[in-house]
Amino acid sequence: MTPPLLHGFGPVIDGRARMLILGSFPSAQSLIAHEYYANPRNAFWPITGELFGFDADAPYESRLAALRAHGVALWDVLRGCRRAGSADSAIDPKSLVLNDFAGLFADYPRITRVYFNGAKAAELYRRLAQPDDRLEFQRLPSSSPAHATRPGVKLAAWRALLLS
Repeated sequence: MTPPLLHGFGPVIDGRARMLILGSFPSAQSLIAHEYYANPRNAFWPITGELFGFDADAPYESRLAALRAHGVALWDVLRGCRRAGSADSAIDPKSLVLNDFAGLFADYPRITRVYFNGAKAAELYRRLAQPDDRLEFQRLPSSSPAHATRPGVKLAAWRALLLS
């Protein structure tokens, strides 16, 4: 049986956005909760909370507001796909629906840096999206619990966001 086409979330963004963090596609837990990075084992909120000085356990809307206040936008490369479970490796490559990056970057021209949350997000973007020469791109280690690294390694790499 073919898994249903799953639909991701809209961008977390406002006119202050200077940088964009892109994941690949929301996890199964995130889709159920209707929240980016809802898996409590995912390091995204602890990392960004440490970097931008907010409580990683604060209510979801407060965490989103804190990101926006620091010029950070959040989205995923894919608007839709078929996938069984949460693993990026389980995404059906024949089902990929790309988000509208040309429209996003036209509407938010202050964005100059794009950070990929992991290798899969970077690979999907580079393969499916039209390049935009005015943007700088950087791949960061995935915040996913599936990508274990020594404590502090992910946080150290993600400090690149503070240079934007």
